[in-house]
Amino acid sequence: MSLVLDPAAQDLLFRQARTANTFTDEPVTDEQMQAIYDLVKYGPTAFNQSPLRITLVRSPEARERLVQHLSEGNRAKTAAAPLVAILAADNEFHEELPELFPHAPQVKDAFFAERPVRERAAGMNAALQAAYFIVGVRAAGLAAGPMTGLDFEGVRKEFLDDDHTPLMVVNIGRPGPDAWTARSPRLAYEDVVTTV
Repeated sequence: MSLVLDPAAQDLLFRQARTANTFTDEPVTDEQMQAIYDLVKYGPTAFNQSPLRITLVRSPEARERLVQHLSEGNRAKTAAAPLVAILAADNEFHEELPELFPHAPQVKDAFFAERPVRERAAGMNAALQAAYFIVGVRAAGLAAGPMTGLDFEGVRKEFLDDDHTPLMVVNIGRPGPDAWTARSPRLAYEDVVTTV
């Protein structure tokens, strides 16, 4: 059975998708980011909780503040990327549930009254949304360089607050010279899928 998605789109979103390590200096516009968000916001999350929050780092001053919290190997590429996004989980996402899940607004208190429960749900669902975000960047014809080599607590203190947990930093732009490393192997279907 073949996939319904056009093969060129399959290649763009998955087969040719790579983590970019260099970028051109072509800007990434607010309009491009709005289009990406307007696409990926429809990706499903549990109870439509939508806990992902995105901080776009554009100014040179903010970039300098961010770079100091990254692992040494990530600093140069982040300093040179046209745009950087900090992806975080909003641990107070439940406050939006009466609007986002209007047919059952009681889930806000019935399921998410306790902070540890919210943190687990926010982390899992925001990570899911982060994956949608990366695919959305690719759908816009841009390259994404997601990274978790960073001081998470430092990034939280510098850019967020106690109600937000950083998940990753994503460099965004058009790929530059020598942007890609050799593709690493992938596991085969039979090595991953078990039927019971």
